[in-house]
Amino acid sequence: MDDFQTLQDCQSLTTEERLEAYLDGLGEVLRHQKKRANFAVYALGLMGSADRKSMEPIAVQHCPHPEKASAAHQQLLHFVSTSHWDDHEVRLFSARYAIEAMSRRSPVQTWIIDDTGFLKKGRHSVGVQRQYTGSAGKVANCQVGVSLVVANRESHMPVDFELYLPESWANDSKRRKEAKIPAETVFRTKPQIALDLIERARKDQLPGQVVLADSAYGDSSEFRAGIRMLGLDYAVGIHRSTKVYAFDEHGQIEGEATSAQQLATGLGESAFRRFTWREGTVGKLFARFAFVRVVAAHDDGSALASREPLWLIVEWPSNEAAPSKFSLATLPETMAKREMVRILKERYRTEKAYEEMKSGLGLDHFEGRRFGGWHHHISTVIACYAFVVAERVRSFPPEPVDQGRKAYDDEEEGSFESAA
Repeated sequence: MDDFQTLQDCQSLTTEERLEAYLDGLGEVLRHQKKRANFAVYALGLMGSADRKSMEPIAVQHCPHPEKASAAHQQLLHFVSTSHWDDHEVRLFSARYAIEAMSRRSPVQTWIIDDTGFLKKGRHSVGVQRQYTGSAGKVANCQVGVSLVVANRESHMPVDFELYLPESWANDSKRRKEAKIPAETVFRTKPQIALDLIERARKDQLPGQVVLADSAYGDSSEFRAGIRMLGLDYAVGIHRSTKVYAFDEHGQIEGEATSAQQLATGLGESAFRRFTWREGTVGKLFARFAFVRVVAAHDDGSALASREPLWLIVEWPSNEAAPSKFSLATLPETMAKREMVRILKERYRTEKAYEEMKSGLGLDHFEGRRFGGWHHHISTVIACYAFVVAERVRSFPPEPVDQGRKAYDDEEEGSFESAA
């Protein structure tokens, strides 16, 4: 199956037939007949209706002979946890399949970096320790995976994922041996992992122009510089204490470095305007925003005059007494402010992807302990999600371009108000 568009456009095929053809295409990537069969069994199990989507119930469900259920489980366990197959090739095939469908509506524009937790009870699953996870909103015993999600105006698709390996694992030879951690896998911070994901996507020529991330990544000057070196723009969150230099009315850097919060406090209410960026579950989502040209104040040895001018985007939520959210962006100076807000707020899509993969495809149901098994499981979930994304696009075909653009402009123009 080399032509994704031909397969997705074929109106005579049922969903089941398209899924079979899609799995056949993935089978060509896997090459080996037994691996193809086991991948299909695992993928169909993850896409099934069972509450618990771990390997044993999936194997039992798909085994036609009850007396052979144990052997089927061992075979699937070996395929997911031990056997060698290329995660990158499977993920890239899946990404291209979904992106081809997504691009019929609008171009993929944003790449979203984030991480999610996988809660665990024991301490033997690779990478597990007590650490903060946004999934629980607290420190918990969990694994953490860093992901890259690509998105356009209507859809989103996870294209890559890597397990964060804490130093307590990366530097422990006994744990490394038990979890079969490859020798080349060393400790990397989450921003460093994120840059590797972005670089890989660039090499694979996946479409996209702007990287989004929260302050856990955006506060890293190394991360921001890496994105620019890869030829991409960014719009990333920063902490309120992050320091910047502001430009004066003559385009010169004025005064000393100040925190984002201090700068925002000095702007005054008249600098803020209200924008509505999308319809939420309980109504329109809106806040007041101010936009200030700044340069970053990090100490990288470069002269201030040589640093790239950035946007400091300050958000003042409607339910708060003062500005409380801050972002740095390399978006063009000529870009409409409403478009900057829309792009910045696309970060929510990665949370939507996590939610759907965990609730519908067993993303956090993996019970294996090995490094390779975790990544094989993630690859299969990504492959399943790619098919779901393409089917959604097929079920809800895009509007004509002119009509869709006009509706967007009308909505956004009407959502722009003075804060005064």
